[in-house]
Amino acid sequence: MQLRSGLSISFLVILLLFGGCRQQEQRLTVSAAADLSDAFGEIAEEFRSRTGLQVSFNFGSTGQLAQQIEEGAPVDLFAAASVDYIDELERIGRLEAGSRRRYGKGRLVVWSRPDRRFKIAELADLKNRRIERIAIANPEHAPYGIAAKQALNSAGIWNDVSSRLVMAENVRQALRYGESGDVDAAIVALSLCHRKMEKGDQQGQIVIVPEEMHRPLIQEMAIIKGTTQIELAKVFSELVMSPAGQKILVKYGFSQVGQESRP
Repeated sequence: MQLRSGLSISFLVILLLFGGCRQQEQRLTVSAAADLSDAFGEIAEEFRSRTGLQVSFNFGSTGQLAQQIEEGAPVDLFAAASVDYIDELERIGRLEAGSRRRYGKGRLVVWSRPDRRFKIAELADLKNRRIERIAIANPEHAPYGIAAKQALNSAGIWNDVSSRLVMAENVRQALRYGESGDVDAAIVALSLCHRKMEKGDQQGQIVIVPEEMHRPLIQEMAIIKGTTQIELAKVFSELVMSPAGQKILVKYGFSQVGQESRP
């Protein structure tokens, strides 16, 4: 069932509430990349204010979430940090036709605690041996980990730092390693550092990695085939793509990449 760009959120909500299903019986389950945890939390509040319904989130590594969906996990909507995993789920027939939406592009940053006795001005500074442990999301299944590895290679320091890397399950865990002091620096998503940037330098050092150092982190979402909550999933998807949803994503550091549906 293809989404129509002209179909307003208000009309979808009317269909949702009066389409023969009682509101209390409805529940939306969204599996979403870990870099979306803060931004989608805010969008979920907007969703709740419009529909009166809560969203159940499962945040994690895009690759691991995609595998769960491939194996039949009960998910209504999947928001990935990479189009590659959406492509694969579409290839094996796990997506509702016409439901793919390209909602944003992420950015990679280096974050370190303010109490560390070194200065990071660019990615190449991680070569400094005073930086003993560096956290990244696992490149085996995390798009931000893949981007981190690509960026370290582009900087020509992968061989210098690889023995000092600590692999996290996802980008949120990589940031937690940095926050706790278990590592000296973490290569993470800009979207997870928004509140730290709002509070100023006392929240740590943040260095944005140039986009040309890694493949673009183009992010897409899609409705999972067979969901019993397709109308509810459409409402959430339309909200993410709406001016209100895009404003929230931009606030958290995502770039807009167009409002088009994917075939």
